[in-house]
Amino acid sequence: ASDDTGNRLRFQLELEFVQCLANPNYLNFLAQRGYFKDKAFVNYLKYLLYWKEPEYAKYLKYPQCLHMLELLQYEHFRKELVNAQCAKFIDEQQILHWQHYSRKRMRLQQALAEQQQQNNTSVK
Repeated sequence: ASDDTGNRLRFQLELEFVQCLANPNYLNFLAQRGYFKDKAFVNYLKYLLYWKEPEYAKYLKYPQCLHMLELLQYEHFRKELVNAQCAKFIDEQQILHWQHYSRKRMRLQQALAEQQQQNNTSVK
């Protein structure tokens, strides 16, 4: 039973950590403290790629963390994150993406609702 508890705790900690990777300011924080130069930490980031598997990814609230995890596999990206301007740029790009995505989604939902309304009217 203690093995199960240990596995559950590890799962929760890794889930939480992987999702923190969606935050560019946190990545900048890690970079400035030299974590991305630590071979063991870089290996840990490689190990965490298992979160891309559907049976794990379904638990993620912030799926963009997987994109960041993917980018963190590249040394060039890890080095750039030391620069606060880089983190700010990524942050802005994410916000623009969310704004565009939610507007696009709203338009799709509106079109779908109108379509359903037309279908209901033509049935009568």
